[in-house]
Amino acid sequence: MKMITAIVKHTRFDVVRRALMEVGVQGMTTNDVRGFGRQKGFREVYRGTEYEVRFLPKVKIEIAVPDEKLDAVIKAIEESARTGEVGDGKIFVTELQQCIRIRTAERGEEAI
Repeated sequence: MKMITAIVKHTRFDVVRRALMEVGVQGMTTNDVRGFGRQKGFREVYRGTEYEVRFLPKVKIEIAVPDEKLDAVIKAIEESARTGEVGDGKIFVTELQQCIRIRTAERGEEAI
């Protein structure tokens, strides 16, 4: 089992969500987050004062997947989140030691 964490632009989230549903993802967790990488933020003028916005709004998506679905899920995220511009996001894949469904006490891939 793997845990996929993807950071994507807010504007691409609905497209990514639909792509994930099409490849069989049954559930995910999302958070509104802020961060920066190579994009490094931007300057904004508000009421005549210039501000530097360094932390940009993004969406963090977390998905637990069985090993056999890993490549399909990564491909779906890559293709649906890509705009070709700086700041499209990142995908992180980590090993998932255990998954337990609290309601039924199922463990492993059955709990996903």
